[in-house]
Amino acid sequence: MTGMSSFPTAPSKQALEQGETLAPRFDETGLIAAIATHAETGEVLMFAWMNAEALAKTLETGEAHYFSRSRNELWHKGATSGQVQRVDEMRVDCDQDAIWMKVRPQGDGGACHTGARSCFYRVVEGGRLVRR
Repeated sequence: MTGMSSFPTAPSKQALEQGETLAPRFDETGLIAAIATHAETGEVLMFAWMNAEALAKTLETGEAHYFSRSRNELWHKGATSGQVQRVDEMRVDCDQDAIWMKVRPQGDGGACHTGARSCFYRVVEGGRLVRR
């Protein structure tokens, strides 16, 4: 992956879990899980992956960037669809291997490439998927 940004590695478990330094733990493929929820409603909008460059660009611009595994490239959410996600708050979990962003969707408020407001638009009922 080109244009990689680097983040520090926590020197200890204590520093990782209790420290003030962002030291994300990317997996063996260089990715970290990222969840976006609506800043106002709390609704889960989407789950995606970030590499170090996507995380750095998100921090730098205040707009969500992800890494597309299928296209193998950096992806600025909304660059083509208008569904830009402005980040209100970013959190990292206790062992820094997952990111949670509270975002304000722009455009028509959708988050999913299918046009749905959330990527989680189907409910499992009796073994079937029902659109809600």
